[in-house]
Amino acid sequence: MSDRPADPAPARFRRWEQRTEIPLLGASLLFLLGYTVRVLAPHDARPWRDLALALVCATWLVFLADYTVRLRLSGLGLRYVRVHWLDTVVLVLPLLRPLRLIRVYSAIQRRREQPMLSLYARVIAYAGTTALLLGFSAALAVYHQERTDPASSIHTFGDAAWWACATLTTVGYGDAVPVTPGGRVVASGLMACGLALLGAVTGSFSSWLLQVFRREDGKRPPEGG
Repeated sequence: MSDRPADPAPARFRRWEQRTEIPLLGASLLFLLGYTVRVLAPHDARPWRDLALALVCATWLVFLADYTVRLRLSGLGLRYVRVHWLDTVVLVLPLLRPLRLIRVYSAIQRRREQPMLSLYARVIAYAGTTALLLGFSAALAVYHQERTDPASSIHTFGDAAWWACATLTTVGYGDAVPVTPGGRVVASGLMACGLALLGAVTGSFSSWLLQVFRREDGKRPPEGG
């Protein structure tokens, strides 16, 4: 048996994750705030738009620094890009950072002895919060892409928000449809996320109902012969 000590890289990696998830959530909200101001502020609001751009760039540099540290501490080398593909995706597309909310919850939960919510409540809370943040982010991104295209039916942020709600819920009225390449890429991603979140909520709710019905059946007295 070898007397060499175990590689401490995974332990350091876990400690780094635990310590940074909550601060990174704050940085994600600042990124979203900066992007919101950048997209929605009038073009003549020069100081605010410049400050928003600086905030977006600064928070993205924070994400890049965190990604670099994680890559080094993981001990995986370049395999980290493939193994932790979600981290790579949200670095390239920071508006998808709400998908990491489950890790934020896990980081908070490690500091507590008992879960704050039941399993079903956790699934629904995660799916609901993620859907809200992703829908808002997608509405901003689509509005940014579509507002100047004369062929588009999305010319206000209200139109974009309505489109995001219809897409996330898989209703798809068709009255607001992205026509630009960038808008359609955002739409494709939101469709995939909407289906996944809807499936998670539906499955969790169905499982909860089955559990309730089994509990009620167990309380009934046995029928006489």
